[in-house]
Amino acid sequence: MKFLREALEKQKPLFEKGGKFEKFYYLFEANETFLFSPASTAGSKGVQVRDAVDLKRLMMTVVIALLPCLVFGIWNSGHQYFVATGEASTLLDEFILGSKLVLPIVIVAYAAGGLVEVVFAIIRKHPINEGFLVTGMLIPLTLPSTIPLWQVALATIFAVIIAKEAFGGTGMNILNVALTARAFLYFAYPQQISGDKVWTYLGDSATIDGYTGATPLGIAAGATDLKTWGGGTVLNAFADKTDSWAEGLYSSWNLIFGAYPGSIGSTSVLMVGLGALILILTGVGSWKTIVSCFAGGYFMGLLLNTFGSNEFAQIPPYYHLIMGGFAFGAVFMATDPVSSAQTELGKWIYGFLIGVITVIIRVLNPGYPEGIMLAILFMNVFAPLIDFYVIGANKKRRLRRATV
Repeated sequence: MKFLREALEKQKPLFEKGGKFEKFYYLFEANETFLFSPASTAGSKGVQVRDAVDLKRLMMTVVIALLPCLVFGIWNSGHQYFVATGEASTLLDEFILGSKLVLPIVIVAYAAGGLVEVVFAIIRKHPINEGFLVTGMLIPLTLPSTIPLWQVALATIFAVIIAKEAFGGTGMNILNVALTARAFLYFAYPQQISGDKVWTYLGDSATIDGYTGATPLGIAAGATDLKTWGGGTVLNAFADKTDSWAEGLYSSWNLIFGAYPGSIGSTSVLMVGLGALILILTGVGSWKTIVSCFAGGYFMGLLLNTFGSNEFAQIPPYYHLIMGGFAFGAVFMATDPVSSAQTELGKWIYGFLIGVITVIIRVLNPGYPEGIMLAILFMNVFAPLIDFYVIGANKKRRLRRATV
């Protein structure tokens, strides 16, 4: 790589102050620091904190934690096609088809968001931040594999401009950027991101008899009598669905494993759990936020079991934690270090309320059975307020101790 380093050094004067391409300096710098460690060092005066963890390494840790979800999502996207059509397939066939569906979405998201980052870096004359390394991966993982690529690009551009750059760039945003992109698509183009027909790629193939493409949340929200449908109990409404193509598809084990129709990267609780382990062990993600999200979801599910008035409310509370994107949102979205609560007590409150609100939206709003996206965006807005009162309470407590 020495020749590449030398080539960059020869071109660098052209991009520095007074050079021919001075206004593109930060674009050059972004490519240089992506390929090599920067040559600049800390100053010789004053106290210096030296740490191997910078923004780039922080973001790359999250990307690595997301890779299990991406790989599983690629396989599942191909797998669901063969389930729906009844065609015989091998593991390789499923991965090849899944790659053709998922990788273009990832590429478009990175290209569209990267373009916006470059434009704003040039206009504002500041370095290109590495924050989009994570956002560019999160956006595709929250979408169905059938989403039109132009919608991916439009949603990514909208989210980066409105949810991040409008607030000043990386580290200044109030809302989670990836969820803003998904919310934009949900409200602007609901036909491509909701219902039973968008979660499985079919191409020109016909589906087998009885196939619906419904997600577990869609089934629970749309069922009028979960107590008698499919086997006689609330739990069996999912586990014992009678259609042969769906045998075991809605069992609690398969909901944890994730081999059912849904967003590309958010169906597998197992893969999300692996990512959570990486985030927690490296200290990148807050285990308090994650645990409190699950606690809030379980608490509200249990409460609605007692006081709920519809069939969806009677689902065992733990089903809310393993269905849909609850686990994915709790691990990768709620723990966003910028848009989430920063205080230790605030993280418990913030995560708990996300879990509570998610289940409320799921059960009481049949038109939107998922819930986790809106719950996180809603709590993003209130996170600074939570921290404000937590810090205020801490100050009052310390003042009382000081005056005793």
